[in-house]
Amino acid sequence: MVAVEIGWLNVLRRYLVAIAVGNLIWEFAHMPLYTLWETGSRGEIVFAAVHCTGGDILIAMSALLAALFLLGSNQWPAAGYRRVGLAAIALGLAYAVFSEWLNIEVREAWGYRDLMPVIPLIDAGLSPVAQWIVLPVLALWWAAPSKEMP
Repeated sequence: MVAVEIGWLNVLRRYLVAIAVGNLIWEFAHMPLYTLWETGSRGEIVFAAVHCTGGDILIAMSALLAALFLLGSNQWPAAGYRRVGLAAIALGLAYAVFSEWLNIEVREAWGYRDLMPVIPLIDAGLSPVAQWIVLPVLALWWAAPSKEMP
């Protein structure tokens, strides 16, 4: 097997694809945990999932870009990939928790059903918090700068 280096643009492209596909699947999968599942029409549910996926993509790419500005170097992704990735995950997760609080508690733009496990202290749903840990980790792994090729 030969290690093949993947340049920064391809890493960003691969990350974007993984984040987009992963979030689209996740949004549809956890939609039954939100009140819209019971109150919305099929069209409203589809629109919400696609709309939220678009927001998720913007959040994920903004978090990665901010992490690159803060911690990246000219050698990225060959050097500092993990450091930048961890920062991007932390930034995306922090924004997601803030957004859940803002949209549920303040704006009342959406709500959780009783089925949604809620994390005490931060009052955020377990599913959206897990989403912002699991998906970026998987996307960063898949987009990693060095892949083993046969």
